[in-house]
Amino acid sequence: MSDKVEVTGSEQTTTGAEGPKFGLPQAMALIIGSIIGVGIFNLPTSLAAYGPITLISMALTTVGALALALLFAALSRRLPADGGPYAYARVAFGNGLGFANAWSYWITVLLVLVGLWLPAAVNLSGVKNIGSVQVITTIIKFVAVAFVAIVGLFFISSANFTPWNVSGESAINAIGGGMAIALFSYLGVETAAVAAAKVRNPDQNIPRATVLGTIATAVVYLLSLTAVFGIVPTSKLANATAPFSDAVNAMFGGTWAGNVMAIAVIISGLGALNGWTMICAEMPLAAAEDGLFPERFKRISKNGVPAFGIVASTVLASIAMAINYLGSGGATVFTTLVLMTGITAAIPYGFSALAQLKWRWIDQKTMHTPRFARDMIVAALALVFSILFIWYSRNTGHSFWVYWAPFFLAAGAMLLGIPVYRAQRRHMTRPGAVPPYR
Repeated sequence: MSDKVEVTGSEQTTTGAEGPKFGLPQAMALIIGSIIGVGIFNLPTSLAAYGPITLISMALTTVGALALALLFAALSRRLPADGGPYAYARVAFGNGLGFANAWSYWITVLLVLVGLWLPAAVNLSGVKNIGSVQVITTIIKFVAVAFVAIVGLFFISSANFTPWNVSGESAINAIGGGMAIALFSYLGVETAAVAAAKVRNPDQNIPRATVLGTIATAVVYLLSLTAVFGIVPTSKLANATAPFSDAVNAMFGGTWAGNVMAIAVIISGLGALNGWTMICAEMPLAAAEDGLFPERFKRISKNGVPAFGIVASTVLASIAMAINYLGSGGATVFTTLVLMTGITAAIPYGFSALAQLKWRWIDQKTMHTPRFARDMIVAALALVFSILFIWYSRNTGHSFWVYWAPFFLAAGAMLLGIPVYRAQRRHMTRPGAVPPYR
């Protein structure tokens, strides 16, 4: 007999008899493994259009990512609900905005998923296998990036940092454009909060995993990008298909080191997809539990996973990938999808920050609470960075339609959710009250 317990208002769920759950190591692996995918390994090429000045972009994006990590740590401690950003927006602002955030986040994850069916098979096999694969692949990818971050610093040539800005735009625009691209490499800081129902002691392990995982990733990100820009000239990075492999080949000569890095990139991608495939089904599962998504998304298989959500998400992502490859401008199409992903991710991030600002203001009006200033500053920073990520998600240097294409595509994808929302309105439950401050 299941000992599932539901708490009205917080949507918190404990499922002790439903199978194994993630402890702190697995939760950290979910954070690090979801953040470090293939994006970081291709990031130097994407940023090369602006030049080494994007190291500032990456540093500022890191500040935003750390603010988001602290934000989700605080929110998950107060409301350790499955669905993370969706649950925060729903409890704070109602079903309408809750649905919009769930839909926007689902679009984000669909765009992240590529090479899809092997991770889907792992996810369908159950939570225990998901955690094991995530830990192993995370160790491999983290070691690979950390190696470049540490050893690569000894092979830097200062001449490769000039010219500093090659974009032909102002420094502010170049930094802002770099930030929009860099955000893609940090998607995943919220994954432990999204999968709260699968984490043991979520009010303790989710905040720890979120903060520690993001800090560890940020350190190797900043150091490794500095190393790659310092080892490989910007002119070569702009046309590189495997910039990290090029960097380690330059460090050791020959191609063997680059081949090893290429294998690590493949493993990194599979590990990230394993985590994202789970997350892609968790958000619709949480929304379906509240009646905002169709009921089929909340059906649990004998292996204790939302099988319909996993398969449906993977099918839709496969279709999106096929449509992507029908285009002729591969690099532009890819950048457009990356920028669109930044928009659809930043929307739930921003509403999570607004929820925290609302709740902490109400807390302080009713009684004096500790850490008020810190929580408000972190939430305000997270909100500002979310807005900046959206604003700078433009295809600079292109015609009007291509320039604003990420916004047009994101708006179109959001409009597709309207008929789903209208169909589900009579099934929706009323959001409960936010739990008291803790």
